[in-house]
Amino acid sequence: MKRFVLAFAFGLMVCVTASGWGREGHETIAKIADRNLKPSVRKKVESYLGHSIVYYAKWMDDYRHTQEYGFTSPWHACTVDEDLKYVPQPEGDAVYGINYAMENLKDYRNLPDSAVVVNIKYLLHLAGDLHCPAHVAYQGRDYSFQVDFGGGYIKPRVKTNIHGVWDYLAIQSCRIWSVSDYAHELDRLPKKDIREIAKGTPQDWLEESAERCLLQFELAHPEDRLQQDFVNAAMPLIETQMLYAGYRLAHILNSIF
Repeated sequence: MKRFVLAFAFGLMVCVTASGWGREGHETIAKIADRNLKPSVRKKVESYLGHSIVYYAKWMDDYRHTQEYGFTSPWHACTVDEDLKYVPQPEGDAVYGINYAMENLKDYRNLPDSAVVVNIKYLLHLAGDLHCPAHVAYQGRDYSFQVDFGGGYIKPRVKTNIHGVWDYLAIQSCRIWSVSDYAHELDRLPKKDIREIAKGTPQDWLEESAERCLLQFELAHPEDRLQQDFVNAAMPLIETQMLYAGYRLAHILNSIF
């Protein structure tokens, strides 16, 4: 029985990690972070990457299915229990991946450049996934089900897993700005609020996000026909999560470099 439970739990995690924020989400999060980097930090990070951090925001999704980086596939999500407390996973998760990269980069001056680069790439992506509503696995809740989605720019309607709606379809249905424009529209909080958002640890951020993202279960149910009223209600949550992810990513990089 125990073996079955573990297999079932792993199956749910595979569903959750099917994809992360879409390109729009990950790159906007990275652009928000870029806007909040110290100039010296931006210069140093770009000297390693050869590009801005936006360029590699989706890198982990592009390489997770390769032989070299297949071990990172479980890192794209996190699990919380019924009290919304973090439940570490044996194969790793986003909290683990962020802490792993942060710990490695404490000694970045003594690491090979290639090791610095890959650990920065982990941070760029996992800070976003940590905040994606669909990437919180809630024990005891059905968070992977089919819906009929349409509205705004999404035509014709599509039958899809709710995961894809939170990852990218809701955004694509109402936001057609460039990444720079989107970041500019979201990144408007005063410095004191940004400092408050950046406090805490990745585990703290996950548990806070898990509580905020409970809203997703009120907004969508299996086989629902989701239209513009869903998008109108969902976008404030989505954009808050993107904004917080960007500020926290900037805080991590500013703290390390």
